[in-house]
Amino acid sequence: MSRLVLDRLGRMYGRAAAVADVSLEIDDGELLVLLGPSGCGKTTTLRMVAGFVAASSGDIRLDGSSILALPPYRRDMGLVFQSYALFPHLSVARNVAFGLEMRGMRGPALAARVAEMLRLARLEPFAERLPRQLSGGQQQRVALARALAIRPRVLLLDEPLSNLDAALRGEVGRDIRLLQRESGLTTIMVTHDQDEAMAMADRLVVMRDGRVQQVGTQQDLYERPATPFVAGFIGRSTMLPGTRAEGGVFIADGAALRLAGRYGGNGAGTLALRPERLSLAAADAAGPGSVAGSVELASYLGAVREHVVRIGPTLRIVVRDSTAQGGGLLSAGTRVTVRWDQGAERLFDAADAPQPSLNPEPTDPRMTADD
Repeated sequence: MSRLVLDRLGRMYGRAAAVADVSLEIDDGELLVLLGPSGCGKTTTLRMVAGFVAASSGDIRLDGSSILALPPYRRDMGLVFQSYALFPHLSVARNVAFGLEMRGMRGPALAARVAEMLRLARLEPFAERLPRQLSGGQQQRVALARALAIRPRVLLLDEPLSNLDAALRGEVGRDIRLLQRESGLTTIMVTHDQDEAMAMADRLVVMRDGRVQQVGTQQDLYERPATPFVAGFIGRSTMLPGTRAEGGVFIADGAALRLAGRYGGNGAGTLALRPERLSLAAADAAGPGSVAGSVELASYLGAVREHVVRIGPTLRIVVRDSTAQGGGLLSAGTRVTVRWDQGAERLFDAADAPQPSLNPEPTDPRMTADD
């Protein structure tokens, strides 16, 4: 069992806080992903856990015991870097064996462990090759096998897919997830790519400016974002700053958006709209959950169509739908009405707090009753 706790962890650089008051609990066998844009503090947090960066405040506990004072080599953690960090002059098998040899393992036990790791990582045919003779995805699997070989209590993954091309990321990401589950390792992964995070995590931690914005499952963060930042980062919602007015209208850049839900009070706020939960209708199809606009750009993206609709002098709404539903692209300049159900919108007040709808049930049939 390996349970990791970060307790009000912080790191200062002069007067600037790279990480501030981060508290997280990572359960045994869980894969927790730290997600956020560059400079949000996720990598600094990982390096504090690894012991490469000293914490300015807080504590790190592994199975109840503080490891804050321990050097990296005594924390019993396996690390996989974005740069692979393989020894170029050693074969695949020797790279995998390196950490075991440093721990004094020799002979049949060493050979058996290396063989086991090569099998798990599907690297047996490449055992005698040098890293330069491997693809990027194969090199990343070698790095993972090397980290797993020592049977660490915690696995740390620092942007493990960032050096791979788009075609390999999904494949190697699945390999990492399957190996992590099979080994049952408590794991922290850092990434700035929300698609990777959504595909691999048990839970997500969205960070911004050194602080945790929200922690939860993919569905939690997607359906119930706690802040406008989370709503915009997870799912790439269209974010519309404006003012709630009487009659269920939200005014943004001069455009009048009729809200699908009912909300108490008026005043400044932000409206978030999910692109894939919007639809296009005729220009005269006004009603709750709608705004008028004109098509500015239309794109065919394979599985989806995307229309960019201008609703005001500086505001646009992105609408995506499946090409499997049929239909073509609308011409630029076409007047349309953007329509949505209550499940497509999230409203935040001036303090960025989410505003619950007063409607008893969401009108979007894709939403469950407790959403």
